[in-house]
Amino acid sequence: MYSAVQPSGNLTIGNYTGSIRNWVAFQNDYDCYFAIANMHAITVRQEPAQLRSRTLELAAWYLACGLDADKCALYVQSQVPQHAELTWVLNSLTYVGEMQRMTQFKDKCARHADNINMGLMDYPVLMAADILLYLADYVPVGVDQKQHVEIARDIALRFNNRYSETFRIPEPLILKTGAKIMSLQDPSKKMSKSDENPNACVFLADDRDTVIRKFRRAVTDSDNRVVFSEEKQGISNLLGIYAAFAGVGIEEAEKTFAGVGYGEFKTAVGETVADVLAPIQAEQKRILADKDYLNGILKSGAERAYKAARKTLSKVYRKVGFFQGD
Repeated sequence: MYSAVQPSGNLTIGNYTGSIRNWVAFQNDYDCYFAIANMHAITVRQEPAQLRSRTLELAAWYLACGLDADKCALYVQSQVPQHAELTWVLNSLTYVGEMQRMTQFKDKCARHADNINMGLMDYPVLMAADILLYLADYVPVGVDQKQHVEIARDIALRFNNRYSETFRIPEPLILKTGAKIMSLQDPSKKMSKSDENPNACVFLADDRDTVIRKFRRAVTDSDNRVVFSEEKQGISNLLGIYAAFAGVGIEEAEKTFAGVGYGEFKTAVGETVADVLAPIQAEQKRILADKDYLNGILKSGAERAYKAARKTLSKVYRKVGFFQGD
């Protein structure tokens, strides 16, 4: 199993419920590779010192959320050069039209019109290389990332058909509860750390008062029923968040708030989220303060990832005809 998160800003509660928390469960049942995707991050402009510090912060969040370095490979993407090397090979099997149709490419071009670089277009090929290097069977992703797994599957099949069986064909693993958390101010859009409205997004690092205040300001509707339905996007989003953090199903969440007013409901959701985040925040700060420990974890993870990636890349190089010597 392979997955990664970019160190390009503060983690949201969507990153937690849709990705990292699920990884904690998966590490007990799968051979897992979890990366800090700093190579993906530079497709939009980054301040170098900040990118380095955010890389360490993200590693500390990984561990604070429950990842165990003895059970998975936790590493920084750029420290395993095979990611870039396999990307170049896969580029030769990938068509420009495919990349131009990718939703994230179109969205990022719209948001960064002054910096439409080749990295933005090539992003899905790098992601395919990330996944295929470790012969991943499964990729836990949010709904919005499913397209990237699909293109990775296409590229893998294309390579296997041309050069013989080499890569496994990965499957996206999408969990229903908490798979996609929407903006608190515009529930028709995914919650995003880049949202200009500070009340739209809840970060893992937000203190208790901030978390509760953001939920109290969440957009709902003029009705007074706490029910899950397509017509009630705001309420449905809050119910989904509550269910994800309380560890219950949507139906149970609806029963909990039957007859409850919106104000009380929104406060309860905020308090539930804040209660879950508090011990994680404390642990993240403790880990981040021990730089030697953190660097040791990342070095060990990179060595493990490098060994697996080198084995795959060597096979790929042989298949495509690259001379490697004795």
